[in-house]
Amino acid sequence: MFRTLLSTLFATLISALSLPSITIAEEISIRITNLTQGIYFTPLLISAHGSASDIFEPGAPASPQLQQLAEGGDISGLANALNIISVVVEDPAAGLLAPGQSTEITDMNTESYDRLSIVGMMLPTNDGFVGLDSWEIPNTAGSYVVYLNAYDAGTEANDERIVTDSGAPGVLGIPTDPGAASGTGGTGIAPSSANTNVHIHPGNIGDDNPSGGASDLDNSVHRWLNPVAKVVITVN
Repeated sequence: MFRTLLSTLFATLISALSLPSITIAEEISIRITNLTQGIYFTPLLISAHGSASDIFEPGAPASPQLQQLAEGGDISGLANALNIISVVVEDPAAGLLAPGQSTEITDMNTESYDRLSIVGMMLPTNDGFVGLDSWEIPNTAGSYVVYLNAYDAGTEANDERIVTDSGAPGVLGIPTDPGAASGTGGTGIAPSSANTNVHIHPGNIGDDNPSGGASDLDNSVHRWLNPVAKVVITVN
């Protein structure tokens, strides 16, 4: 069953009082690398939280806060909800994380939490995001490597048209292409899936017509294969 962050707040707090004492890592460092050729990550949100909470859940509908991030790159809704029940780091790259680039978080205090989640919109996409879902933080010191997939929030059709000011939830279109490699005048990719739950992103299709065609995206730049990010977590 899909559990939004807000609906699990009180259950998390109550259950924590009755849990037996366990060893939990108190401090971690994180390095995130964008593995794509032409996709940018919008400001990332990293959260250390308990096992009773989810930022997203594959196979279930996206929360309004996740939709806000996946369609427009706005992490404020998720951050506001998560700050109540987790440790949150916002925008470690101080803006977009470009293809091939990395960002680091050093000595993140995880307090009493044993799960790690990471999310950020992928541009240019309609509602694609890079995600790590409730990864269990090891309590043994060392470095751990995790590769992240691209997810589709299922909240918007992947029409692949660049539409200015389209980043608001429910407004169809891709708000921008940070790499300025996209075209114009696309008529829109016809929907090929009716999956309205969070699922693995099918990828951009694109075309080779910079001033027309179906897609505004370039099929030689904006396609990708999973995984789209590499994360190295160091437990101190």
